[in-house]
Amino acid sequence: MKRSALDRLVSWIGLALAAVLLVGGVLLAVASSFVGGQVSEQLAAQKVTMPTQAAYGSLPAADQAALAPYAGQPMTTGAQAKAFADHYIQAHLTAMGGGRTYEEVSGEYLKLSKDPSSDPAKVKELGDLRQTMFMGDTLRSMLLTAYAFGTMGTIAAIAAVAAFVGAAVLALLGVLGFRHAKVATGEVLVNDGQ
Repeated sequence: MKRSALDRLVSWIGLALAAVLLVGGVLLAVASSFVGGQVSEQLAAQKVTMPTQAAYGSLPAADQAALAPYAGQPMTTGAQAKAFADHYIQAHLTAMGGGRTYEEVSGEYLKLSKDPSSDPAKVKELGDLRQTMFMGDTLRSMLLTAYAFGTMGTIAAIAAVAAFVGAAVLALLGVLGFRHAKVATGEVLVNDGQ
């Protein structure tokens, strides 16, 4: 096989791969933009303002540190949603439940509500706590879903940049390969299996 023919073949393959990476990069960029826009739009529609130091000042230091960068801001990003879910809602649920999870409180409530000798005030108090913890866990779940999608959007943006860089490198190598094919002479040894 002539060296110039091999150079052209490899160059065409490189350009084809560059085109695939370019298309992939565009699709990843569109996906990133869509996901980021949806997360921001849906969170902004809820009109949640991140708590200020006055609201989270009694929480443990780790929770305060996680909330501080977003204090007083409108919630519009997945990172804010995660901080709010894990370091504000969860901290309050843990305190209210005395370290118990929703499932544990719910089990206690169900057991107490079936006991005819139970104090009705205690049953109501436990039922109210159960409902509050359920709503808190549900909100946490929704916010953490927004965080997960926001993270996927960020990963798609990084992958888009990598695809664009890869496409540019392959296109450049393809062009250089065609340039080399014009001056290449000789034959390339092809191993026929012997």
